[in-house]
Amino acid sequence: MPITLKRLGPQDAAFFADIAPDVFDEPVVPERIAAYLAEPGHLMILALDGDLVVGQCAAVIHKHPDKVDELYVDEVGVATSHHRRGIARAMLAEMFAWGRERGAREAWVGTETDNDAANALYRGFAGKEDVFAYYEWDIDEVPDRGRQIADDPR
Repeated sequence: MPITLKRLGPQDAAFFADIAPDVFDEPVVPERIAAYLAEPGHLMILALDGDLVVGQCAAVIHKHPDKVDELYVDEVGVATSHHRRGIARAMLAEMFAWGRERGAREAWVGTETDNDAANALYRGFAGKEDVFAYYEWDIDEVPDRGRQIADDPR
């Protein structure tokens, strides 16, 4: 059976009934997927092998007051059983097309420097490679400081 790609909308939560291992980092929670799909700037494409989800590409359209709209590719995942078939490449190409249709003029993605498969995928699209620092927080553990603006030192 051929792999098909599906752009998701708010009505498409039922597509998550059967998901192959390794497509998502964690189990998909129905309330979270419904909330994700309901957000107008959230985009998700699934790769389907029949009714089985074998790949996903999630992105967000970022609007800025001082820059063009950009497509931030948040995740690309393909079931191990379906690696090396061009599924990730096809989903990413479809996501770029969808982003252009939604007005994005730039796109970006980040991945670990040692993720050889992801880096090969992204290099295949001839993007400008850069290195940057990445920070992550458990927001409930962020110290409650720095919210005060210092008095004018003059």
